[in-house]
Amino acid sequence: MKFTDGYWQTLPGVEILRPRWVDQTEAAPYGLTVYAPTTPLRRRGDSLNRPVITVSFDAPAPDVIGVRIEHFAGTRDRGPEFALHRTEVQPVITTGEKSVSFGSGDLTAKIATDGDWSVDFVAGDQLLTSSTPNSIGVITDADGRHFVREQLALGVGEHVFGLGERFGPLIKNGQSVDIWNADGGTASDQAYKNVPFYLTDNGYGVLVAHPERVSFEVGTEVVSRNQFSVEGQYLQYYVIYGPSPKEILSKYTALTGRPARVPDWSYGLWLSTSFTTNYDEPTVTGFIDEMARREIPLSVFHFDCFWMRQFHWCDFVWDPAMFPDPAGMLARLRSRGLKICVWINPYIAQRSVLFAEGKELGYLVRTTEGDVWQWDMWQAGMGLVDFTNPDARDWYASKLKVLLDEGVDCFKTDFGERIPADGVVWHDGSDPAKMHNYYAQLYNQTVFDLLRAERGEGEAVVFARSATAGGQKFPVHWGGDCESTYLSMAESLRGGMSLALSGFGYWSHDIGGFEGTPDPGVFKRWVAFGLLSSHSRLHGSSSYRVPWAFDEEAVDVTRQFARLKMRLMPYLSRLGEIVHTEGIPIMRPMVLEFAEDRGAATVDTQYLLGDRLLVAPVFDAAGRADFYLPEGTWTHLLTGETLTGPRWHRQQYGFDSLPLFVRPGTVLPWGAVDDRPDYDHVDGITLRAYEFADGDSFELRVGDAEFVVRRKGSMIIATGTGTGKPWRLQVGDRVVASEANRAEIAHRLDPR
Repeated sequence: MKFTDGYWQTLPGVEILRPRWVDQTEAAPYGLTVYAPTTPLRRRGDSLNRPVITVSFDAPAPDVIGVRIEHFAGTRDRGPEFALHRTEVQPVITTGEKSVSFGSGDLTAKIATDGDWSVDFVAGDQLLTSSTPNSIGVITDADGRHFVREQLALGVGEHVFGLGERFGPLIKNGQSVDIWNADGGTASDQAYKNVPFYLTDNGYGVLVAHPERVSFEVGTEVVSRNQFSVEGQYLQYYVIYGPSPKEILSKYTALTGRPARVPDWSYGLWLSTSFTTNYDEPTVTGFIDEMARREIPLSVFHFDCFWMRQFHWCDFVWDPAMFPDPAGMLARLRSRGLKICVWINPYIAQRSVLFAEGKELGYLVRTTEGDVWQWDMWQAGMGLVDFTNPDARDWYASKLKVLLDEGVDCFKTDFGERIPADGVVWHDGSDPAKMHNYYAQLYNQTVFDLLRAERGEGEAVVFARSATAGGQKFPVHWGGDCESTYLSMAESLRGGMSLALSGFGYWSHDIGGFEGTPDPGVFKRWVAFGLLSSHSRLHGSSSYRVPWAFDEEAVDVTRQFARLKMRLMPYLSRLGEIVHTEGIPIMRPMVLEFAEDRGAATVDTQYLLGDRLLVAPVFDAAGRADFYLPEGTWTHLLTGETLTGPRWHRQQYGFDSLPLFVRPGTVLPWGAVDDRPDYDHVDGITLRAYEFADGDSFELRVGDAEFVVRRKGSMIIATGTGTGKPWRLQVGDRVVASEANRAEIAHRLDPR
């Protein structure tokens, strides 16, 4: 939201109050409060009829400083608020002649107390960002609405990333972004997962701690500043010091919640019925039989919406005409080693048997007049489960537990974006404007908590579409409704990378695209991309995504990349542990690993799978790929070809390949099994060493085993502890095997 007309004037009817002077500062054991009148006080009379803006600082965690800007403090805060994991560090407060400093770890806010308003956020001698004399504004618009804004300075060449799942350019400079969940597909500025958090490549990130609409003007209202504003009388934000993007992200997820562990089976290939296709039990069985006959590894089968009867969503009752024996069918599918996922959403159609029950019990959201809130969009006469009511959460979960008892393993938690922002009353009195985005949090948490309770820690997984800050705690998330084109494939990638820079560790997308039917070329290119993502699902709208529906080469490509992913499971499973313990995503934008390489930091058509594999999906019908390699000699995983960086490359690839390069100095753990993801990743593992220079050393943990590979002169030496199983070292084409109890392998390099 913009409030000014160019640099000099405000928009018609807009009035802006700004702090102009620091009258007094008050230190407390864990905070600092600054009282800033809106004009300098030259004499006592200047204090009369004079608004004062109160700015408070606190330290919720090391290297994090909270800032609260407030005008009137008498307004009632109805909630909800983001749950933050505070450690309450003791801040260091230092008062000088013309300033006061508030420090948390290595981050310090320096507040000027003599002259114009100014706050510098610094780390050591590095200036990260500033709140300048005209940055803060307490605003009244022409309609009498009140807003509070902040503008933090952007440096020359500084890039802004994050703000949730955004399908436009990865770098947000020059964009206006509203944090407001919407069901708008992947081709516009709307998004399903809006997160009021951004990070920059200047060493800091910012969380604006408001679940309601937050409006960002990233270098648009003022080119040299990032503005964020909310409606109301206060604004709360947190500055998080890195210094690197990785460290910023780790500290942000420590504050808002780390993603949960997900089971190994979830990394395998998921096959869906698609959305509006006609299917029954023989259809499902036929798909699974054909996948097995064609030797394509399959881990999860997903039943989309029409496992329930039309107009009955959601009653969680199998359509008896299509699935006369659901418990028996699920048992038969599970006996083949498959996990089962079913589609759900939080909307209760009027025809659902749960509507009358939910209405009677008071578990559906009501209007201000006391009626059940209803509309006909999506499902006729649907109501909305009120997840602010603990009893309603238990009621909803109890219906899902019946499905778990039947043999379902996980849920696709679809929708949760079309939440009314006015005219409704929530059970706990929450502010409807805040509940619009926050609803997704309560919805996904309800389902995830049930799965965790029933299936155990580390076994719970959902396939969620909507989210906001903190939603990363309930994985996995997928990118939403995209078209079946190369352009949409690229916009999906940008959305996933933007989400990764917003704290989300796992991500997926509809292989082949959702809307329409992809041509065989698009499908095959998307398969390679999809199976080199953290989670992989074949899903569409009105047409199936089984590979033989396209051509025989599509079958071969799907088989090849599905089996490749299974071989990478020792690597992927370890990356999942890093997601859980450190908050660093599996699929990483280039800036996370190469923040100092300005040629890499701005690239949004490729990514790193973990920190060792570079993936550049092919978005061209002719197979041309442009990709950037950072410094060093990179090795193509599939062919062994080497290319050097830092530079851009253009090459041609068949459908059985794509730019997939191993970072120099890597030891890549290669699994011995290629037909399933949940196997003993240590048994028979091969350690593949790439481009080791003299003196290089690489530490690797797989399960309970620990390996160290180092090069000394012409020797590469690998040691392993806690293995108990045979393992191997591979350098180039040469493989050296080890017995189970042998702790060391040495390999002499070819002197040529």
